[in-house]
Amino acid sequence: MSLRFGDTIPYQTPESLDALHGPTSGRVRVSAHICTAPEPVYDIDRPARRRSFYSAVVRDGLPDEQAALLDRDMLLELWPDLNLPRRCRETWTAKFPELALLPVRALAV
Repeated sequence: MSLRFGDTIPYQTPESLDALHGPTSGRVRVSAHICTAPEPVYDIDRPARRRSFYSAVVRDGLPDEQAALLDRDMLLELWPDLNLPRRCRETWTAKFPELALLPVRALAV
């Protein structure tokens, strides 16, 4: 079996879900390593952008960014619909078993 690039990405997580104290509305700016768009701002009042924002921060954020940008309750609500690579989802569910109990509706990439 050959190694793929996706198999080497070091996904990170915050220390606990209780550490997540991010905004629940408004426009949120992220770092360039989370979103490479010229204007890396998400309007999380829009459901599709909220899911996109949460997927990007879970997948590409550093633990301190995840804590500052994500909200625990919103993450639990959105988790089933986040578009995440399989290994990323597995990393998070291994650390936070409560996420593993939620149904997954999004396709793993």
